[in-house]
Amino acid sequence: MESPAVRTAVVVASVRGGRLAPDVAGWFTALAGLRDDLELDVIDLVDHELPGSLDAQDPVALALAPRLAGAEAFVLIVPEYNRGVPGPLKTFIDSFQTEWQAKPVGYVGYGLSLSGGVRAVEQLRQIYGEFHAVSMKDAVFFPRVLDHYDARGAFPAEPEGAQAAAKLMLDQLIWWARALRDAKSLRPYGK
Repeated sequence: MESPAVRTAVVVASVRGGRLAPDVAGWFTALAGLRDDLELDVIDLVDHELPGSLDAQDPVALALAPRLAGAEAFVLIVPEYNRGVPGPLKTFIDSFQTEWQAKPVGYVGYGLSLSGGVRAVEQLRQIYGEFHAVSMKDAVFFPRVLDHYDARGAFPAEPEGAQAAAKLMLDQLIWWARALRDAKSLRPYGK
């Protein structure tokens, strides 16, 4: 029997003007959208006005909580700002609790430096561990992200390596999501 597609929330984590996130997210969602084992829900933080902190009664939290709770997996499209995670993303993550628990998280990192988002992803792995989420070992990175555009402005200019990394990460994400789905059907997490 074929297992249902994994409901995956793709969080686009940059809200800065002139951001490159739409290009990176567009590439990733087009690639992931070719798979029949994923059902994508894109949550672009630029579309949600995030206050300094969210609480359970905040309209943004009320709107996003069901989408996050309904997701079986997450992929974060995350830039590295000042050697770390963008502030709005940290506010967003910290505003929810059980929505993250016992779910896998994958990462697509990028940045202007040679690290290409590695430091932001390493911080996210620590953060998500606190929520009892499972971070994927493998991730997709675009170091010196501007070098990944071709002369016509297409992104990425040479997609083969990034496609292979995305496939590996998504294969892991699907495995974990299905394993956790099966486990939670037998015994809810934390019970």
